[in-house]
Amino acid sequence: MPIVIIDGKQVEVAAGTTILNAAREIGGETVPPAMCYYSSLDGSGGKCRTCLVEVSKGSEKDPRPMPKLMASCQTPVQDGMEIKNKTSERVLDARKGIVEMLLANHPLDCPVCDQAGECDLQNLSYEHGLAKSRYDFKRREFEKIDIGPYIKLHMTRCILCYRCVYTADQLTEKREHGILKRGDAAEISTFIENALDNDFIGNVIDVCPVGALTDKTFRFKSRVWYTKPMDAHCDCKKCEGKAVLWMIGDEIARVTGRKDVNGEVKDFICNECRFEKKEMKDWTVEGPRKIDKHSVISQGHYTREVPSHTPLLNKA
Repeated sequence: MPIVIIDGKQVEVAAGTTILNAAREIGGETVPPAMCYYSSLDGSGGKCRTCLVEVSKGSEKDPRPMPKLMASCQTPVQDGMEIKNKTSERVLDARKGIVEMLLANHPLDCPVCDQAGECDLQNLSYEHGLAKSRYDFKRREFEKIDIGPYIKLHMTRCILCYRCVYTADQLTEKREHGILKRGDAAEISTFIENALDNDFIGNVIDVCPVGALTDKTFRFKSRVWYTKPMDAHCDCKKCEGKAVLWMIGDEIARVTGRKDVNGEVKDFICNECRFEKKEMKDWTVEGPRKIDKHSVISQGHYTREVPSHTPLLNKA
């Protein structure tokens, strides 16, 4: 099994593992950001370029460094390979330029966007973005459209990661949307505004890294950090029935799939679980979902254990 070093940390992985997945084995800040790669979707990756890394040593057999920055989601590791992510000035400088390109047409509408607080692009721009954009040309603008009874498309926010297209291709029996046109005119849309009504099409909302595809049943109801996420499951004949209930008080505001530490859903849920089961009687609640303490969603959700030796206050 190849042994590689990423930002000074060593890891042993299976042959054929990509640099990105090797970094995920280590975890923490060693992991490059990824806006288009999704391990559950075949063919994803290699589009956004945010995961570029510097290979300072190719392998034990050929120690020469790779001259160009490499897309970590598409580059397999070699035994003895040494990679720089956060420790490379080349990588950090390139990532600033990539974020600037992703934001060239993306509107600054975080105050009204339902994705705010759990947006990968928001996090990426906070960490790697420039203070001011150099883009002075007219930005692309699109009308908001309904592409199904439950999904609203904001093409203006889309970064063309193609995740939703791969999801529809691989989870549903018939894909009804895709990429129209080419180059800087390319856009996600349906053919003659067909509706997306497949049983698993709601998963395009979960895989979208920005606020381009939003849940109409949750639209403008609440900020995500005002909700309380609870792990729950139900007896469903179409899917595994494992989901997250986002609660406002005793009411279910929305239902999503469960994302792992890399922000990816492994057990995709059906439309019935996502959009129609909004009563507590439909679910068996397992308990509060563990949220990364650095996430804005965790605001107000901390619990503090009272030490056993703390004396009780006198009621008098």
